[in-house]
Amino acid sequence: MRAVIQRVRSASVEVDGEIIAKISRGLLILIGAGKGDAEAQAGYLANKISGLRIFEDADGKMNLSLIDIEGEALIVSQFTLYANTRKGKRPSFGEALEPGRAEELYEDFVAKIRAEGLKTETGKFGAKMLVSLENDGPVTIIVESPA
Repeated sequence: MRAVIQRVRSASVEVDGEIIAKISRGLLILIGAGKGDAEAQAGYLANKISGLRIFEDADGKMNLSLIDIEGEALIVSQFTLYANTRKGKRPSFGEALEPGRAEELYEDFVAKIRAEGLKTETGKFGAKMLVSLENDGPVTIIVESPA
């Protein structure tokens, strides 16, 4: 699995003109599953991301995690994280996991983040979404699970 995480002051997701999810200080997590991914990868990423020390402490050093600051998470499925752009000008998505299984892993990842006690909001799997955010830093990090 692969995630792009962005430290935010706020973020929201809109579907069909309606805001369906909104958070304040925390992380916007764009998550995608690739062929061969399973629950172990979802667990690894949930643990890694929730404990990643990317929030500033009183001395201004990135020393605190999402758990430490009691931050919020907005999780959005994004199969395009598995785009292959090595050949031609049109991305290939052949490395992305098929939608049914990808949705199961997405839901498993969401459950694992919630199990950390974090306030968690989600996008709508498979929907066309408008994602808005106020990036804090900016801090944007790519996190991948081991194969």
